[in-house]
Amino acid sequence: MARTYLEIQNEIAQLQQAAATARRKEVTEVIGRIKTAIAAYGLTAADLGLAPAAGYRDAAGNRWSGRGRRPAWVNAALAAGKTLEQLRA
Repeated sequence: MARTYLEIQNEIAQLQQAAATARRKEVTEVIGRIKTAIAAYGLTAADLGLAPAAGYRDAAGNRWSGRGRRPAWVNAALAAGKTLEQLRA
């Protein structure tokens, strides 16, 4: 006998719930493995391509993406005669 529409909808809902539970479990496990590898290899966000690229930097290690308001160190460097091109990372 063929299943009814309601039976199929109920099965879909159960499968979606099971899939969501399995995904949460797998994501938790994957995150754990990633954290372990990051710690073991001393990886940084920049190594993984996750850090925003610094558009500008100075010798003191200050960084600015070039977006938003200029930080004080950029303004000071410009006032001292530097150009933005000289500060480009």
